[in-house]
Amino acid sequence: MKKMLTALISRVLRRVAQKSARRVLVASRNSSNDATFEIEKCDLHLLEEGPPVTTVLTRAEGLKYYRMMLTVRRMELKADQLYKQKFIRGFCHLCDGQEACCVGLEAGINPSDHLITSYRAHGMCYTRGLSVQSILTELTGRRGGCAKGKGGSMHMYTKNFYGGNGIVGAQGPLAEAFNMAALWKLPCVFICENNLYAMGTSAERAAASTDYYKRGNFIPGLKVDGMDVLCVREATKFAADYCRSGKGPILMELQTYRYHGHSMSDPGVSYRTREEIQEVRSKRDPIVILQDRMVNSKLATVEELKEIGTEVKKEIDDAAQFATSDPEPRLEELGHHIYSSDSSFEVRGANPWIKFKSVS
Repeated sequence: MKKMLTALISRVLRRVAQKSARRVLVASRNSSNDATFEIEKCDLHLLEEGPPVTTVLTRAEGLKYYRMMLTVRRMELKADQLYKQKFIRGFCHLCDGQEACCVGLEAGINPSDHLITSYRAHGMCYTRGLSVQSILTELTGRRGGCAKGKGGSMHMYTKNFYGGNGIVGAQGPLAEAFNMAALWKLPCVFICENNLYAMGTSAERAAASTDYYKRGNFIPGLKVDGMDVLCVREATKFAADYCRSGKGPILMELQTYRYHGHSMSDPGVSYRTREEIQEVRSKRDPIVILQDRMVNSKLATVEELKEIGTEVKKEIDDAAQFATSDPEPRLEELGHHIYSSDSSFEVRGANPWIKFKSVS
C-alpha cells in the first residue's frame, strides 16, 4: 500500500513539475525592465472567474522576492543547525520549501491587513516585517527576540501579525469561523497551506477528498500552485480584492511542499522517500523557479543573484551570532507583557508567596 501511494504521489509531482518547467519560459519581454510570464490556472469553486494566467514581474519585484525567499530558506536551515546544537529547545516547525507561500501572500496584501497563522510561521514572521535577528533570537529564547524570548517557534508577534498557535486548527476560530464569516460577509481570506503531509501521514491516506479549497462548502475557493511565488501573489490579490469588494470570505488552498519533517523530532523520511523530496527540490523548488525566470528573461544576472546570496548568508550568520550570545530573560520579567497596554499589576507565581509584576 505504501509503495502504491508513494508511486501515485511521485506521478502527481512529476506532472506538476513538467508544468512548472514550462512556466519558467518567458512569454514576452518589453523595454521597461519587466517581463510577462504565464502562470498556472487556478482550480475554482463557486467562482465564475479566477486570477489571471499571465502576470508582469518587474526587475525590482523579482530581486525583492528572490532575496526574501532566499532569506527564509537560509534562516530555516540555520534554525535547523541551532536546534541540533541545542541552542533551540522545544518545538520548532520549519517551512523551507514553502517560501513562495509567505512571500507571495505578503506581495498580494497590504501591510495594514491582519494575518493570523498556525505554527510553521517563521517565514511569515519575516515577510510581515520582523528581522532575521529577532526571529532567531526568539527561537533561542533570548531577551532580544520578537516576543522577548517567551514565545519560541510557535508564538511570534508583530504589528498586524498574530503568529503561531500551539493548538492544531485553533487559528481558524480566531480568524472567524467559516459560518460566521459567510453569514456576515466578513472580509476574511482563509488559507490552507497544503504541503501534502500531516505529522506522519500523507493527505491521500488521511482524507477521502483532498480538494481542501472546496471544504468551505458555501464559501468560494481557489486551488493555487504554492510553489510559484507569482501564482500565489496573483491569487492573493484576487482573493483580497474579492473580500474588499464586499462579497464575503474566500478560501485559498496553496499546494506546496515542506523539505523538513513535521517538526525537529520527525526525520520526514519514514512516510515518504528521500527520492521524492529530492525530485521536488530539483524540479519544483520555488527559489530556483524564480531564479530561472529572472535569468532567462534578463531581469537579473547569475552574478547579481550570487551577490544577493552572499549578502543573505552574512545577515543570517550575524543574526545567529547575536541569537546565541544575547542574555536570557530575567526571572523577574516573567509576568511582563501580559497585555500590550495596561497599568502595572501583580501576577501570582507558582505559589501564592511568589509575586511578579506585569509591565506592558
